[in-house]
Amino acid sequence: MTTVCLRGEGTATSQQWAAAGESSSDEALIRRIAAGDQSAMRALFARYRVALYRWLLRLVDDGALAEDLLSEVFLDVWRQAASFEARFSVSTWLLAIARYKALSARRRRTDAESDEPTVATVPDIADDPEITLQKKDRDEALRQSLHRLSLEHREVIDLAYYHSKSVREIAEIVGINEATVKTRMFYARRKLVELVETT
Repeated sequence: MTTVCLRGEGTATSQQWAAAGESSSDEALIRRIAAGDQSAMRALFARYRVALYRWLLRLVDDGALAEDLLSEVFLDVWRQAASFEARFSVSTWLLAIARYKALSARRRRTDAESDEPTVATVPDIADDPEITLQKKDRDEALRQSLHRLSLEHREVIDLAYYHSKSVREIAEIVGINEATVKTRMFYARRKLVELVETT
């Protein structure tokens, strides 16, 4: 049996080291949340809050509403963690919950669509100011073009390219079959090329 010295904590066996690594996996966090572990909930929130917020913001185009929906998503996670089925990844499950919340909010929403490109105002904490500036011009044409796609096309492109989801996972999140996802991807890419060229 191998022992590992952890800074300030004595030694740990290789089995304990492996268990510590597993405890931070998404599935392990969900199991801990289901058992009522608040620290696991904080860890999951810290891991996914930015990506989910951006996803929600792109769907509802309203920063305050996206924040409210983000809170609702994680409240549902807290309440439903025990019902999580590991057929798909935790991130796919979270995106599906967020999508459902966003679409429900869009149906309830009575005000007109905002023309303000609020997505551009969401800072990426991984980028420094210089990198952000370099990306801004290049991404602006793409962002405008993405915003002009239909919701059905925009969400499949978003899930595939911004959230790295497979066709199977997109089908699960959106609630359509895989062939429809592929068709939407094809037409969305074609339309996106047209829109970027005319921008």
